[in-house]
Amino acid sequence: MDATTRRWRAALFLFMLATGVSMASWVARTPAVRDALDVTTGSMGLVLFGLSVGSMAGVLASGGLVRGRGGRRAIAIGAGLLVAGLLVIAGGAALEVSAGVFCGLALFGAGMGLAEVAFNIEGAAVERTLGRPVLPVLHGCFSLGTVVGALLGMGLTAVRFPVGWHLAVIAVAVAAAGVWTVRAVPAGTGQEKADPGDPADSDAASDAASAAGSEGGGGRHPDGIRGQLAVWRDRRLVMIGLIVLAMAFAEGSANDWLPLLMVDGHGTSATAGSLTFMLFAVAMTTGRFTGGPLLVRYGPAAVVRASALVAAAGVALVVFSDNALLAGAAVVLWGLGASLGFPVTISAAGEGVRNASARVAAVSTAGYAAFLVGPPSLGFLADHVGLRNAMLVVLVLLGGAALIARALRTPPSGAGEEPPGTPAPGARQSDLV
Repeated sequence: MDATTRRWRAALFLFMLATGVSMASWVARTPAVRDALDVTTGSMGLVLFGLSVGSMAGVLASGGLVRGRGGRRAIAIGAGLLVAGLLVIAGGAALEVSAGVFCGLALFGAGMGLAEVAFNIEGAAVERTLGRPVLPVLHGCFSLGTVVGALLGMGLTAVRFPVGWHLAVIAVAVAAAGVWTVRAVPAGTGQEKADPGDPADSDAASDAASAAGSEGGGGRHPDGIRGQLAVWRDRRLVMIGLIVLAMAFAEGSANDWLPLLMVDGHGTSATAGSLTFMLFAVAMTTGRFTGGPLLVRYGPAAVVRASALVAAAGVALVVFSDNALLAGAAVVLWGLGASLGFPVTISAAGEGVRNASARVAAVSTAGYAAFLVGPPSLGFLADHVGLRNAMLVVLVLLGGAALIARALRTPPSGAGEEPPGTPAPGARQSDLV
C-alpha cells in the first residue's frame, strides 16, 4: 500500500470514529434531554424527526455534490454541518428548547447524510484499490466510536454532567478530526467533471472521470437524478436494497431508542440504559472487526442470513422477556447480528458490475434512509402499543432480510442489468474508482 492510499484509508477510519462518538454521545443522553424538555415519548419522536429530515436532505444532496465536486468536498461540508448541529443541540438542551434541539438534529443529520454517503463511495474506492475488504472495518470504526461515546455518556450521566457542555466538547473534537480528514482524502473520487477553476480538484480529474461515468454515461451525465434511479432496474440491486433497509432499520432503532427502551420498557435507571447501549455498541464493533474471515469463508449471503437471525433472536428477547438483565444481555445478540448488514450489502452492490459507484450510492441512500428516517416513526407507534411492542416491526424486517439474503451472492463478472451509458466492459479498474 502506497503512502497516499494508507493516509486516505486512515483518514476515513478517523472521521468515522469521530462520527460514531458524536452519535453515541447524543443517544446516551436522550433520556436526560427528554426529561429536560419535559416531553412524552411521542413528542420525543417528533424531536428526533429533526435528525431524519436533515439526514434525508443530506443524503439526497450528497450524490450530486460528489458528482460535481468530489467526495472530499462533500465530507468537508458534512463535517461543518455536524459540528454546527452539535453546538445547536447543546444550546437547545441547555436552554430546554425543543425547537432548538430539533434544529440542531436537522443540521447534525444533514452533515451525517452528506459525509457518510461520500464515505461509502470513498471506502468502496479504497476497497477496489486494495483488492480486500475495507468497508466492514470502516463501519467498525463508527461502531468503535459509539462505544467510546456510550462510555463517556454513561459516565457523564452518572455524575449529572450538563448535556450542553458535553455535546459542545464533542463538537470541538469532531471539528479537529474533520480538518485532518479533509486534508488527507484525495480530491476527485466520484467526481463527474473537475472544475477548471479548482486546481485541487483538477489534480485527480483523470482518475475520477469514469466514476462519473458510472453515474451515467461516458464521463458526463446531464440528468444525475435519472441516472441514480436507473440503477434500480437491476432486480438484484432491488433485493440488496431491501436487505439494507431491514438491517439498517435494526441498527438505527437501537441507536435511537435503546436507552429509552430499557428505561421505559424495563424500568432500569438512565445509567443502566446508557450501559445497555454501550453493550450494543461493543457487540457491533466486535462483529465488524472480526467479520472479515467469516465473509471470506462463507460468503456474504450466508453471513447476512445468519446475522439477521441472530439479531432477530436478540430483539425477540428484548421484547418478550420481563427480566431486565436478560433483556440487557440480549442486546449483545442484537448488536452482533446487525453489525455486518450495512457494510456487506454496500460491498455486494458494487461487486461484479461495471457501474459500481452509482450502485454503491443508491444502496447507501436506501440504507441511510432506513437507519435515520424509519426508527423515529416507532415513537408514534410506541404511544399506542408501548416501545417494547413497537420493536416487533424490527423483528419482522429482520425475518424478511434472512429470507432474501441469497441476493448477496457474488454475481459473475460483468453480470447485472446496467442502465444505459455505463463504462465499456474493457474499462480500466482505476476508471471505476
